[in-house]
Amino acid sequence: MMTNETKVRVRPSELEHEIDEKGYFVRQKNRFTTPFGEGEDQLPVEAGRYRLIWAKGCHWSNRASIVRELLGLEDVISINLVGRGKHEQNFGWEFVYDENSTDPVLGVQFLSELYTAADPDYQGRPTVPAIIDVTTGKVVNNDYVWLTNYLENEFAAFHKPGAPDLYPEEVRGDIDKYNDYLFDNVNNGVYKAMFAQSIEAYNDAFNNLYAAFDAIEERLETRRFLFGDYVTDSDVRLFVTLARFDTYYFRNLGPLRNRIVDFTNIWGYARDLYEVPAFKNNTYLRDLAKSRGDRSSIFIDYNTRFWDQIDYDKLWSQPHDRQLKSSDPQHKFKTR
Repeated sequence: MMTNETKVRVRPSELEHEIDEKGYFVRQKNRFTTPFGEGEDQLPVEAGRYRLIWAKGCHWSNRASIVRELLGLEDVISINLVGRGKHEQNFGWEFVYDENSTDPVLGVQFLSELYTAADPDYQGRPTVPAIIDVTTGKVVNNDYVWLTNYLENEFAAFHKPGAPDLYPEEVRGDIDKYNDYLFDNVNNGVYKAMFAQSIEAYNDAFNNLYAAFDAIEERLETRRFLFGDYVTDSDVRLFVTLARFDTYYFRNLGPLRNRIVDFTNIWGYARDLYEVPAFKNNTYLRDLAKSRGDRSSIFIDYNTRFWDQIDYDKLWSQPHDRQLKSSDPQHKFKTR
């Protein structure tokens, strides 16, 4: 395997840079946040100019890959996956699925090379999702907070016929507000619990996470999806955390009050979304659960024992009755 290790920066550690004095995890801010649009200081919206880099395990980037397919942008924005290679030092995301571990379009081995090309002084973690301008070979946007909204709104001219309206203008403000709630308590909430370095920080994050799950379970009692009869951007954001909870996150969360399968409405809702090809195609459940722990002892973690024996697709494809909560049961999406 070819390597550019001598030119690549070692990945910064969250423990050194993203834990405060009380043991709370404080996620780094996104560096490349220039929005897409027609303004002078915005990124031009063009077909074929951008490449989305994402990772199976990263739910922030998984959102973008799902929305890209839902909207039919496959021929507008190219895509590639990164993973983790084996090296003496941690070099972060790498194009491990490609020949010679090199992206065939961008010609680099590590995602960090694209960050350095954009900002030689960048000191943070090179994160996914990352939008690369293929004409320059530089990261131009890694703003997971707004990226799916750009795909839904600014790239609307390139949507496939009949594409779902995931960001309806009449409820856009409510979606933005709810997305902030999901970020603080659920999406980033699991990380705040998993990465906490004090029991105080852990308990705060854990309690907020389950308070949010309880509120969501109640919300879904009378609604098929978070905002009623149709899937919105908020549903994509919630789904990617749900998909990882019982397959992956549970290992680092400590004693669980409930699994996702223990919430009647949330579990049915998650399976309802999984039926949609764009969700299923971009959710690698078995890959998320994959574990190579030490099998030489009788004390072996759950995923090491069973990840390759569980039929995750069958589990997530079990019947549900969520359509009964909708006034338009035959359709999951509202179109423009």
